[in-house]
Amino acid sequence: MPLQKQTLLISVIIPTLNGAETLAEFFAALSRQTVFADEIVVGDSSSIDNTVEICRKAGAIVLPICRAEFDHGGTRTFLAQQAKGDVLVFFTQDAILAKRDSLETLVNAVLQDQSIACAYGRQLPDKQATAVASHLRRFNYPDTSYVKGYNDREVDGFKTIFISNSFAAYRKDMLEGVDYFKNGLIFGEDTCTLGRLILNGKKVAYAANAAVYHSHNYTLLEDFRRSFDIGVLHGSESWLLEHFGSAEKIGASYIHSLFRKLFSDKNYFLLIDCFFRIGLKFVGYKLGRSYKRIPKCITPYLSINQLWWKK
Repeated sequence: MPLQKQTLLISVIIPTLNGAETLAEFFAALSRQTVFADEIVVGDSSSIDNTVEICRKAGAIVLPICRAEFDHGGTRTFLAQQAKGDVLVFFTQDAILAKRDSLETLVNAVLQDQSIACAYGRQLPDKQATAVASHLRRFNYPDTSYVKGYNDREVDGFKTIFISNSFAAYRKDMLEGVDYFKNGLIFGEDTCTLGRLILNGKKVAYAANAAVYHSHNYTLLEDFRRSFDIGVLHGSESWLLEHFGSAEKIGASYIHSLFRKLFSDKNYFLLIDCFFRIGLKFVGYKLGRSYKRIPKCITPYLSINQLWWKK
């Protein structure tokens, strides 16, 4: 499908930190796309490997970011403000485009309707993904595209504002209209921005045919800490739950689908691991929701984003 608006400029934006292991493959896949970005903007957080060299060789503009000052929202806002594109496509350094037309398909998903402010693509498990990591990707990223707006919250609840800046595109003018991404969040800058866009009457598109390989094999402790951080986000940004409902319904649906998959595959050994994993995630989330009651000397050790607590 040809790009709908040939006159629109496309900027690819990537925050990086010691990404040499994946960036060569990332740029190789980007160079094979059916449409090309008008610019690539990299914000590098003081990498000590050859990340900067790889990015510049690929033609990227590299903007230095002090590692201690990196912020999931603030840094992306800074990079977006520097970009000249009408459509801003955000990646993480380990999200590898899976199809030659993934970039074009994602941009077209944003441009299909004037009410759509942003779109995100499908994330497929990479070759090293465990059974649990693979199922999470299948659960969060189905094979059917859709568009969601404010009224969909009545059925989809918190899922209405699901998005991931690992592979997402935004109309720059609409992103600017909600002041880009909030600074100072532990993470979830994409969710909060989408929430504001939806409340402003805009919509989000999910482009199932625009895909990247991107997954993580979290340890039990990493799953606990990540769930703690999700709880912190929901505790500090309570308006998300007030407008879009609890996230716990999604969690229950995921657990049900995971156990059904494991039983179907007769993967009984993993059931024990999942019982512990789900229990730890539940405890982590609940602790995160109540983080203000936890002594400040302890919270960094419960979190996967430990530097955030030192700001």
